[in-house]
Amino acid sequence: MDKLRIYLVDDHKLFREGLKLLLSTQDFVRHIYEASNGREFIENLSFVDCDVVLMDIEMPEMNGIDATIEAMKMKPNLKIIVLSMYGDEQYYYKMIDAGAKGFLLKNSGIDKVVTAIQKVAEGESFFSEELLVNILNNMRDNKSEAPETVDNDISERELEILYHVCKGLSNQEIADELFISKRTVDKHRANLLSKTGCRNTAALVMYAIKNNIIEI
Repeated sequence: MDKLRIYLVDDHKLFREGLKLLLSTQDFVRHIYEASNGREFIENLSFVDCDVVLMDIEMPEMNGIDATIEAMKMKPNLKIIVLSMYGDEQYYYKMIDAGAKGFLLKNSGIDKVVTAIQKVAEGESFFSEELLVNILNNMRDNKSEAPETVDNDISERELEILYHVCKGLSNQEIADELFISKRTVDKHRANLLSKTGCRNTAALVMYAIKNNIIEI
């Protein structure tokens, strides 16, 4: 993997500086930029080349949702990971719609942060397992959140692929696990996106949780 340029966007200076210090010791990190809110990030984005953004949700001046929407207009290939706290579930769908590729709890250890950055940088999505469980529990508690109609055309194999996608496996890892080719997994994942109307893998994971397709 090429060395990465990372942008930290969070209004808590102590959190930013702590994360920056931890990430600066990683061999794959080339440079780390910082912004204290979404507006500062957007104003500087035109002048900065970055690979992965770690984006807080609730910030003054401009929140993470609006900043993500604006950033994706400017740089559609930008890879954004949401820095989340417990209780932020209400924002997850908005962040996915805005283009976020991963979700990471703020109290995660550095190993999980590194995994999230590397997976998202390689084109995968990332959800911490604690976050998936938290989302699932929140949806169970919120009875007004009715499941959508699940496409009956989803095959058993596609459901199997979907289960492994939700576990955070890459297409190659799924292929190895199921003893099939990566090309076959690619095709199944594309079919799943088409049948569910999801734009990306992150949305597909949320779809699976919302419709009780997977158990975590």
